[in-house]
Amino acid sequence: MNEWLTKEKMELEIEKPIGEYPPALKLEPGKITAFEVDFSKPFEKWVDNNGTKKIIPIKHNGIDKVLWLNVRNPLYAHIIDNGVQGKTGFKVIRTGEGKETRYNPVEE
Repeated sequence: MNEWLTKEKMELEIEKPIGEYPPALKLEPGKITAFEVDFSKPFEKWVDNNGTKKIIPIKHNGIDKVLWLNVRNPLYAHIIDNGVQGKTGFKVIRTGEGKETRYNPVEE
């Protein structure tokens, strides 16, 4: 009886991130958000049917949070490229909704 549902439930449990995380950073549309990335250790990884996400530890308004970011997102490459150069502070603006959502770095 509905064996696929049982299998689906098991897969969901396997794909859940393990452990406790600080709250996730919420990027508001049209608003510039500034945060500091903690590059002191490799980012944790989470894989699901939508691809691979990195769990990036950040500090936003003095509060520890995490930024869940798909590795295919251009913002991820921007963060890595700048991290290699020693930069830890970032500003991002979110545009669009749903599938049209984009996270664009703001350079000063």
